Amino acid sequence: MKKIFASFALALAFLAGAMVSAQVRDLQDLESIHQHIIDSIHDMERTRAANHYDMQSHGVKAEEHLKAAEHELDLALRAARRR
Repeated sequence: MKKIFASFALALAFLAGAMVSAQVRDLQDLESIHQHIIDSIHDMERTRAANHYDMQSHGVKAEEHLKAAEHELDLALRAARRR
């Protein structure tokens, strides 16, 4: 359980670092971050299933946040590609 939340925290920290950085130097950076978030969503889905979805609703909330981050990154990628 601790490993799961540590992975989630790492993914969010990675995302936050990318968002706070002054300038994205390469579109591949955003694509890489986007893929990490998608992988984290899949990991969270598997983890919730392995725990019989019993995580006192924290798993659901974590997955919702990951999906929101994925959506925002998708929008960021689209905007970056338009430049």
